[in-house]
Amino acid sequence: MVIKQFEDKPLAHYSYAIISDGKMAVIDPARNPMPYYIYAEERKARIVAVFETHPHADFVSSHLQIHEETNATIYVSKLVGANYPHQAFDDGDSMTLGTINLEAIHTPGHSPDSISIIATDENRQRAMFSGDTLFIGDVGRPDLREKAGNMKAKRKELAKMMYNTVKTKFNHLPDDTLVYPAHGAGSLCGKNMSSDASSTLGNERRHNWAFKDQTEDEFVKNILSDQPFIPSYFGYNVDLNKTGAAHHEKSVAEVPLQLAVGTPHQNHLIVDVRDQEAYKNNHFPNSINIMARNENDKLETWLGTIIRPDEKFYLIVSSVEDKNTVVNRIAKIGYETHILGVFTMADETFETSKPVDTEVFKNHQEQYTILDIRNTSEVDEKTIFKSAINIPLNELRDAEKEIPRDKPIVVHCAGGYRSAAGSSIVEQMLDDVEVYDLGDAVKNF
Repeated sequence: MVIKQFEDKPLAHYSYAIISDGKMAVIDPARNPMPYYIYAEERKARIVAVFETHPHADFVSSHLQIHEETNATIYVSKLVGANYPHQAFDDGDSMTLGTINLEAIHTPGHSPDSISIIATDENRQRAMFSGDTLFIGDVGRPDLREKAGNMKAKRKELAKMMYNTVKTKFNHLPDDTLVYPAHGAGSLCGKNMSSDASSTLGNERRHNWAFKDQTEDEFVKNILSDQPFIPSYFGYNVDLNKTGAAHHEKSVAEVPLQLAVGTPHQNHLIVDVRDQEAYKNNHFPNSINIMARNENDKLETWLGTIIRPDEKFYLIVSSVEDKNTVVNRIAKIGYETHILGVFTMADETFETSKPVDTEVFKNHQEQYTILDIRNTSEVDEKTIFKSAINIPLNELRDAEKEIPRDKPIVVHCAGGYRSAAGSSIVEQMLDDVEVYDLGDAVKNF
């Protein structure tokens, strides 16, 4: 069988195309379907099927658009309660793609409606597309479906389902079964994922903690401990994927553009994606600096964490050339419809942010309130400043009353990316105190 893995680095998302006899299926596709269309054209294949392993929380899928543009059948568990045309695909169901048999296994744990898809070719080679159930080195977190989706479930209940899935659902599959997950290291859908993009079931049985000999209570305690925070947009994406997203290119194209804006919009949020130096030299009031310099900057995650799904915002870019790239990235989490307009700034000065004097700060730390916006697990692992107050970035906009105002405030994270956003948030919340961003200088402490 021919399998192609597609990677979206900022979201650590993997999607797949599988081809046999000129027919192609797409599994857990990203928001933009064009890479799959290009690949199908290159391989002279016709897209006939789209598989959704579950309604994803961390990105918006293009399953509905692919169906509308190729007439491919969408296969998804009946438990999803999907509001788009689809074929139910559950335990024991199968379909044929050329010489490949594709079969569903109900694998709840990450979500109650998760399936894994087992592909078997004429040589009995097997591949498992495990969605967010089985990762390389980990399993999917069970705490995302308490408030979202057709089927809601408490985290402890889902953790027990995952234990049963790991113990019972894959036993009939041989060790050489290839494992292709929907996410890799860096995704917030798990906590201990390997940087490897694929594995074998035998390797996971030997090395993945979830397969170790342990009681259900031990498993539940392990999987529920130290999970990452849940971004604001996750529930919104589950519901959007249950319905099916709007046409990608059309939705992105409808975002308006305005050049050389000189009047900031005081009554709306402003998200400024320029680098921190440009932002600090000149920015609009009420703006938050969430940088999008390259794909190593996790714009999608932090935008969807800081900005809630019920909020609209204006977007500031450095150049009109950046508009499509940035809006396309934002569309991956379905927030392109939240953008009121994309602006470039007029050639005039609005507000500036003063740089911190690192030598003065280093020698007189007691003269500052130090605000550590790293995650709690990061702080527990390593203390940088003993006197720091810890308010994680994902909680910062709701923590105004927790921040003292009697001293200048120095905001820091682990490397400088998050502190650019954090300091801009604190700066707009507290207009009666100096706010500084320690930036990448934190590495010197």
